Amino acid sequence: MTAADISVHAVREDHFDQWSELYRGYADYYQVVQTAEMRERVFSWLLDDAHPQRGLVAAMGGPSKLVGLAHCRTFSRPLAASHGLFLDDLFVDPASRGKGAARILLDRLASIAAEEGGTVVRWITRAHNYRARFLYDEVAEGTDWITYDMAPAVGGAAR
Repeated sequence: MTAADISVHAVREDHFDQWSELYRGYADYYQVVQTAEMRERVFSWLLDDAHPQRGLVAAMGGPSKLVGLAHCRTFSRPLAASHGLFLDDLFVDPASRGKGAARILLDRLASIAAEEGGTVVRWITRAHNYRARFLYDEVAEGTDWITYDMAPAVGGAAR
């Protein structure tokens, strides 16, 4: 199979079983504990037009064999007085890697951003994600920004 055999679609209700397996693989890769209930919640977000989270799937060899997923959302860029598309999750089944699915998903995200007047597609990845970073370095420019996570305030004040 080649990249010409890969198509990208918006997530649909009938994708749940295959999407769930892909998303479980994504969580396993990043060693994140995830339950079936968590996957059901995220999938419900993807089907809810009122929720900001959106989902795409990559299919190979016909629309019924899902091999990859991407989740994204629009975000505001106040300093640029614009908006962009934030890629939260990108995963391709290990057995299907190297055939172009990730690149095609990224290309589709770039097209969506352009169609919606966005000025950037942004994402983060782990430093040790070397295989993905090889692709990311080809299609995007790395930044020097450092990411922080702060716990929600407990008792009215941040820790």
